[in-house]
Amino acid sequence: MPLVPSNPSRRTVLTASLAGTAALLATGCSGGEPARPAAAPTAEARLRRTAARESTALLDRYDATGAAHPALAAALAPLRETVARHVKAFGGTPPAAPGTDAAAEASSESAEGRAPVPVPEDARAALRALADAEHATADRHTTALLDAAPETARLLASVAAAGAAHGYLLTELLPEVA
Repeated sequence: MPLVPSNPSRRTVLTASLAGTAALLATGCSGGEPARPAAAPTAEARLRRTAARESTALLDRYDATGAAHPALAAALAPLRETVARHVKAFGGTPPAAPGTDAAAEASSESAEGRAPVPVPEDARAALRALADAEHATADRHTTALLDAAPETARLLASVAAAGAAHGYLLTELLPEVA
C-alpha cells in the first residue's frame, strides 16, 4: 500500500491552487455558467421567418388587388384575413387590412421597404394573377416542409392546403363576382 504523506508538498498545493483558479476563471468570477455567444437563429426559425415573409408578400398582393379593383375587395376580404392569420402563425406581423385606421397609420411605414405589386387592369386577369400567387406560395410551403421539424411541417402543410383551396376559389368561383 503506497504511503500518502500527511503534509502535501508545496508543488501539490500550488498545482491544486492553480487548478481551482483556472476553474473559477472558466466559469466566471460569479461562479455561474460560462458566458456563451449569442445563439444563431435555428434552421427552424429561419424557415418560419421565410414562410412569414412569403405569406406577407401574398397579403400585399391581396391588398394591391383590392385597391386596384374595389369591386373585388369585399369578396377577397375573407381570403385575405386567412392569409393574415398564416403570417401570424409563422410568427410574423401582418399589415393591417386596408380601410382601417391602423392601415392608414402603418401604410407609409410598411410600404417603404416593399416594392409595389403590379396588378392587371382586367379584374379576371387580376384574380388569375392572385390565384397563381396563391399556388406558388403553397408550392414553396410544401417544398419547405420537407426540411421542417414535425410541428412546423404540419403548419406548412396546413397553410399550403389552404393556399391551394384559395387558388381554386379564385379561379373557379370568384370570377363570377368580376
